[in-house]
Amino acid sequence: MDCKATVKIGELSRGGKTRGDNKACDHDFDCKEKYIPCGIVDEDSGQLYISFGNSYKTSDFIVDTVESWWADMNSHEQESTEQIQIKVDNGPESSGIRTQFLNRMVSFSYEIGKPVQLL
Repeated sequence: MDCKATVKIGELSRGGKTRGDNKACDHDFDCKEKYIPCGIVDEDSGQLYISFGNSYKTSDFIVDTVESWWADMNSHEQESTEQIQIKVDNGPESSGIRTQFLNRMVSFSYEIGKPVQLL
C-alpha cells in the first residue's frame, strides 16, 4: 500500500515524454483539479485497487482507502481472509508512531474481526 504525489488533472504536459499524439494546453497555470492516488496490491492475486483523494495524503485518507478496499471485496473473499498484512512505507502519515494511523487501523481490525499486521 502506498500513496503517491499529488497529480494535476487535465490536458497538462507534466514535463515528461510521451508516446503517441498527446496534446497539452499551453500553460499549466491555475489548475484547480488535483488528486492523490493511493494503491493497494494483493500480492497473492496481483489485483490492484486504487483510490483517489482530493485533499491531502493523511493517515485518515490511507485508512479510508483500506476500509473502502475491504468493503469492495465480496463476502467469500472477506470470510476466507485470515489476516491482513500491509506493507507501509513508514512515511509521516503511516508511521508506526503515528497515533491517528494506529488508532484507525486498530479500530478497523476490531470492526472486521481480523488481525492486521503492519510490515
